[in-house]
Amino acid sequence: MTFEEVLIQKPVERAQCTGKALEEVLVSAQDNGAITVGVYECAKVMNLDPDSVSFCVLAMDEEFQCDIALQIHFTLIQSFCFDNDISIVRVSDMQRLAEIVGDKVEPLEDAHCVLITNPADGSWEDPALQKLHLFCEESRSLNDWVPEISLPER
Repeated sequence: MTFEEVLIQKPVERAQCTGKALEEVLVSAQDNGAITVGVYECAKVMNLDPDSVSFCVLAMDEEFQCDIALQIHFTLIQSFCFDNDISIVRVSDMQRLAEIVGDKVEPLEDAHCVLITNPADGSWEDPALQKLHLFCEESRSLNDWVPEISLPER
């Protein structure tokens, strides 16, 4: 899908397309060992090797509204992403995100932040990731700096 095709889509179609693309990217990144899950783990990666980070997903749930520390972490992560030209999106269903990126045996306790990283050898590229970057670029041009994506239901 070209950038022009994305622009002429209706908002509902675009949301479904980006949600599906995000799920594809997360599964592919996990299969290729290019994913980091958890607020503190993501902060470590961003601090040690910011150039390896390609995409950031922040997940909010009921806990987010009451957790001031988590809100501060989100603000810092968003600022870091803006400063380092890292595409960033929000999802409102942390449980669904945890299902996608979690271990099938043990549920994740912290899936509030997920990073997709680029392998050092550049061996992994995903066309769905390019769609997401285009979506984020378009959203920024409309002053939506952290767009929200709905993950498709199972």
